[in-house]
Amino acid sequence: MSRLNKNIVLTGLGAGVTSALLGFGGGVQSSLSFFLYGASAMPVLIAGLGWGTTAALIALATSFVAGSLLVSVKFAFAMALFTTIPAAWISHLANLARPASEIGGPEDQMAWYPLPDIMAQLSAMVAVGVIILGVMIGFGPALVDHMVDAMAKSFATQPQSIIFDDAVLAQTRKTMLVMLPMVQSAMWLILLFAAYYFAARIVAVSGRGVRPREDMPSSLRMHRNTIFVMLAGVVLMFFGGIAAMIGAVLVGAFGAGFLIAGFASLHYRTRGKDFRVPLLILAYLSATLALPALVILAIGLSDTRRAFALTPVRDSNTNHPKTQDN
Repeated sequence: MSRLNKNIVLTGLGAGVTSALLGFGGGVQSSLSFFLYGASAMPVLIAGLGWGTTAALIALATSFVAGSLLVSVKFAFAMALFTTIPAAWISHLANLARPASEIGGPEDQMAWYPLPDIMAQLSAMVAVGVIILGVMIGFGPALVDHMVDAMAKSFATQPQSIIFDDAVLAQTRKTMLVMLPMVQSAMWLILLFAAYYFAARIVAVSGRGVRPREDMPSSLRMHRNTIFVMLAGVVLMFFGGIAAMIGAVLVGAFGAGFLIAGFASLHYRTRGKDFRVPLLILAYLSATLALPALVILAIGLSDTRRAFALTPVRDSNTNHPKTQDN
């Protein structure tokens, strides 16, 4: 952990206040609420990645206090659960390193905490956060039934009324019971990873980065064991009810991780190819559709490994680390 000094304290305080203001802005600007709320993780990430764990913890505490004063303790708790705690933790993990010789590497190299392990832990934190939020707001089969019934009544009162039969309503309830938590956890994982990506780039450009700048197309994969977590989520979805909702959260959070890894693998495999740019553009645009997204997800599932960023012991901030599979 970084030593406590004036710069670290001021950085942590500033990052915490900025994070709270972004979260508060997300509650005011409804059209940008999702992005502003997700962006509230970036100040904590920048503080942690550039100034160390102590700065991240100060930012986390400051954000909680400021959020409590601006809105409420419940708002501050939700913000901590979804943005600042994951941001502080993954910035701490990203700054961890050990001699590469401990994992069978060269004697003169340092091995940084594997990005696949960071992704696995971030996916787990998002899943836990979504489940806790569901408990806090009382999300469950009863609430889904109420939402579907309200939607059906709204359609029925329109000038060209649409009447749904009982079979359609029942199927809609089953679909929404798993789709809502799945989409929520997937979108949140993608948003937090985007915040980490841009925060890492910002501190690297500023020269403050503790962790060397990685070649993400070659190092960003999911841990092998996360496949079993996602499989468990798929199995739970067949049980229905609360179990299905928990399974959907796991599938959404870890599935989004595999989707991101699939894109990274696609970037890596197309290097040097003439068709690389149009293929990547097509892949990103088509990923909004289910079938293309499943193809990219399958690429991520087929390429699971742990890649360590290696840097010389005397120059741990080099911008061109090597990677080693394990």
